[in-house]
Amino acid sequence: MQDNIKKPLILVTNDDGITSKGIQLLAEVMKEFGEVVVLAPESPQSGMGHAVTVSKTLRLIETRHFNGIPSYQCSGTPVDCVKLAKHHVLRDRKPDLVVSGVNHGANTSISVVYSGTISAALEAAIDDIPAIAFSLCDFSPDADMMHVIPFIREITGNVIEKGITPGVALNVNFPAHEKEMIRGIKICRQAHARWHETFDQRYDPSGREYFWLAGDFVNMDKGEDHDVWAIENNYVAVVPLHTDMTAHFLIDQLSRSFNGKK
Repeated sequence: MQDNIKKPLILVTNDDGITSKGIQLLAEVMKEFGEVVVLAPESPQSGMGHAVTVSKTLRLIETRHFNGIPSYQCSGTPVDCVKLAKHHVLRDRKPDLVVSGVNHGANTSISVVYSGTISAALEAAIDDIPAIAFSLCDFSPDADMMHVIPFIREITGNVIEKGITPGVALNVNFPAHEKEMIRGIKICRQAHARWHETFDQRYDPSGREYFWLAGDFVNMDKGEDHDVWAIENNYVAVVPLHTDMTAHFLIDQLSRSFNGKK
């Protein structure tokens, strides 16, 4: 009877590109849970946020990067990948789960606004598809990721078994391998932090000016219930996210201000 149970259909994507180490690991782990299809950008798309391609053509090519797993590379953004999977590659088959990552680098706090990894998961959540974004706080393209596998299994298994509130995606960040043993999983909020940005002014060999974005991460949040605190204290940080950016707490105040009453 067990063989007749339908396996979940799992879409795997990322923003580091289809050849990254993180997506290779994630696809292999997802094989333990269901039928896997990979569709990811052909090249790194970090920092693309929720960008979509509207002014140029999109290219989609079938690949052989994933040891028997059907896989495709897309010339567009991570969000393009999820859209193409939903409407073309999978056609009438709605994924049971979308997972994005494992990203090389942290996606905590304000970084969720810029992250293509997160936006791919949120694109799935818009269609009420359960979604998880996984990130490792190590930017090295060859980062050691073996320590995160048990936590990927635990979080994925929980979502498949219990589901997620429609419209919500989970943002999961893992401490780097160099940290001491992970202490557990913390469900938390985004830290109140921002990037203090600068632009390095440089010149190419021809003397033409160009700029390179730089800056420092500044955490103003003194709480102990946010994702940055969790990572600094060697926990896996799990933050539930949704696309509603309404400042609900201001609606009544603004209504009184504009209406002069109530």
